[in-house]
Amino acid sequence: MADINKEALIKKDRLRFTKNKVSSTLIILSIVANALYFVSIYRSDVGSYYYKIFIGASVVYNLVFMLAAFLASEGVKNYKISYAYVSIVLGVLQIARIFYLPKEAHETENPMVGFEGEMVMGNEQFTYVSVLLVISAALLVCAGIVGIMKTTTLRNYQAELDKKQ
Repeated sequence: MADINKEALIKKDRLRFTKNKVSSTLIILSIVANALYFVSIYRSDVGSYYYKIFIGASVVYNLVFMLAAFLASEGVKNYKISYAYVSIVLGVLQIARIFYLPKEAHETENPMVGFEGEMVMGNEQFTYVSVLLVISAALLVCAGIVGIMKTTTLRNYQAELDKKQ
């Protein structure tokens, strides 16, 4: 029993000297999933469908998302709890994105001549990009939860150490 308590104490003490690489890596992987998502969307050749203001907004959102996610990655790596919450919010936004561009494109008929009756985004691509966004969201939420848990553990341990001094 004493060995278990000693191991738990060592684990907590190690948090003071190591970075939160788990959360950071999960967020970086979510950025990769997002990059695969937007490559799939933007390489599609469906006439002028994507040449509208909302695709410009989507490009800007992707850039802001990747910057915010990278910043969150660096923040959670250094046990800053606010960045763990940012990670969770970004995860929720990734889920919401499914209902913006992919769903719209999946429900809109292709404007190119010779593609009557086909959708801008077929079932296969819609499934692919939706899965990528869900993976990205899950990674972000997991990173946020791990970040909150580790940061809280470290803060509580620091408070214990401060009381002892």
